[in-house]
Amino acid sequence: MGKNLVQKIFESHLVNGRLDPQEDIAISIDQTLTQDATGTMTYLQFEALEIPRVKTRLSVSYVDHNMLQTSFENADDHRFLQTFAAKYGILFSRPGNGICHQVHLERFAKPGETLLGSDSHTPNAGAMGMIAIGAGGLDVAIAMGGGPYYLKMPEIVLVKLKGRPHPWVSSKDILLELLRRLTVKGGVGKIFEFGGSGARTLSVPERATIANLGAELGATTTIFPSDEKTHEFLKAQEREKDWISLQPDSDAEYHQVVEIDLRELEPLIAQPSSPDRVTTVTEAAGREVKQVCIGSCNNSSYLDLMSVARILKGKKIHPEVSLTITPGSKQVFEMIARNGALGDLISSGARILESACGPCIGMGLAPPSGAISIRTMNRNFPGRSGTPEDQVYLASPYVAAACALEGSITDPRTLGPKPPPVPMPKKFLIDDSLILPPSSTPEKVAIERGPNIKPLPIRGPLEDSIEGSVILKVGDHITTDHILPAGARVLPLRSNIPAISKHLFERLDPEFFKKAKELGGGFVVGGENYGQGSSREHAALAPMYLGIKAILAKSYARIHRSNLINFGILPLVFESSDEYLRIEQGDQLRITNLRIGLQEGGLLRIENLTQQRPFEVFHGLNSREKEILLAGGLLNYTRNHAKS
Repeated sequence: MGKNLVQKIFESHLVNGRLDPQEDIAISIDQTLTQDATGTMTYLQFEALEIPRVKTRLSVSYVDHNMLQTSFENADDHRFLQTFAAKYGILFSRPGNGICHQVHLERFAKPGETLLGSDSHTPNAGAMGMIAIGAGGLDVAIAMGGGPYYLKMPEIVLVKLKGRPHPWVSSKDILLELLRRLTVKGGVGKIFEFGGSGARTLSVPERATIANLGAELGATTTIFPSDEKTHEFLKAQEREKDWISLQPDSDAEYHQVVEIDLRELEPLIAQPSSPDRVTTVTEAAGREVKQVCIGSCNNSSYLDLMSVARILKGKKIHPEVSLTITPGSKQVFEMIARNGALGDLISSGARILESACGPCIGMGLAPPSGAISIRTMNRNFPGRSGTPEDQVYLASPYVAAACALEGSITDPRTLGPKPPPVPMPKKFLIDDSLILPPSSTPEKVAIERGPNIKPLPIRGPLEDSIEGSVILKVGDHITTDHILPAGARVLPLRSNIPAISKHLFERLDPEFFKKAKELGGGFVVGGENYGQGSSREHAALAPMYLGIKAILAKSYARIHRSNLINFGILPLVFESSDEYLRIEQGDQLRITNLRIGLQEGGLLRIENLTQQRPFEVFHGLNSREKEILLAGGLLNYTRNHAKS
């Protein structure tokens, strides 16, 4: 039996386990990346491991999230990150060099290798034929220290693309079609491997759009073959030596095959407020638009922005529309500046933003109240933009440009028979001067710590008995934005857990922090796919700090479940939907003989003292996860093993 791409890379990196579905495995990690919103805590955790230098082949610290410096916190964090990188052997991508996923694709992603990143859109690098997985910062810290990454072996799904898309249909429409079919939880426990004749026609930037947006399926990652398109891109980036051919065997087997005939697709759009609320642009056409934002780690490549510039050349945007353009990297920014495309964008009325995440994470450019915002980004969760009750739609650059011109949701096919052609450059502009190497004399480097950087909170071993109130009960598809928001007000507190914990669940219950403090912690109850979205481990760290002992939910998103375990919080699953319906906010719960109960089976008995009845929950923990929880989290577990 032949092997698929995932099996080939996993086999060459396998440390423990068997490559059978749902088996517990561990793989070695070649590269890591962090960004500044998650990086400070990641490096505090790495420092706590007391390892003098990173052991990965390549680790990069990017600054791209916390770019609004309205007070000292973000600037202080950036100094901490730069000095930490210099001391511990990490490359440092300075503010202004670009968004981590775009820069990593351009300069570091490598076919056949593994990448672990403290950002959920790390799978972007799967466009280069590498296994790239988003994870919590503590998992990344362990990998930087030379430890493997543990996961359950996912099912491998082949997405077989056939034919060529019609004009004005973009690669974003391919993944929006998958989201329409499979929903935001359709990829949980799966890796999507793209192939077929249609995949071979896609450039690396087009593949990156798909791989990046694949995170919204809940997938572990997404991967494309490394072929002539990959070779072409790497050669243009002056990295031809990094190219290898990596293809699945002709008789490779998959757990599932999904076929998409690209000739049947038309421009699509995701409606508020979930990436899987997908419909055709024609069905949504005519709705008034007030804001258009083009760029983020999705659709900010040179090819994307050149397409928009050529559509807008010689035209003016609608007078009621505010249009923003975000180049994904310094490379993209400088190239469109030098060839005149930037001038065309400015002349059209566009506002040019710095190469950073910006509007995607609510870091500025919140849309007007009650107004539609069309964005080429990857998430439109409620309130993520910074505006309560926002109306954010997700679409391709083609659709976004058409909307900016017309002032309403517009099918780009009305702009002409085909979009202006944009060829792949034979040579990209190469200038890595904003990527700083680590110090050759690390012993002389003093790490700078601002007053907002507080010590890492650590809990003790798991108690044998836990009791508390259900402080909050929520519904299905609660995102990490619901749990702990992003945005200009909260993101600067990422290195200060006592301060950021005051914002926990504030969008769902403004009194949550006060209740948790008064009650000394307790429980949270959730529905399906609890914790979807960002990799932010702060959505587990802050609950741990406030004394949350366990989450009870119908099911969990992969990264958030791991983060809960990493910080000593039990991720428990209801045995039935009836139990979820019966439990009430305010109920007093008790679990006794917990340590023995975890060791003896897959079920735990909980006493609902308010309703005077017991019920059972499923923990689904493997032996390693049990040990981590018993130790009180991954950091304690790692330290204990280092001493033994």
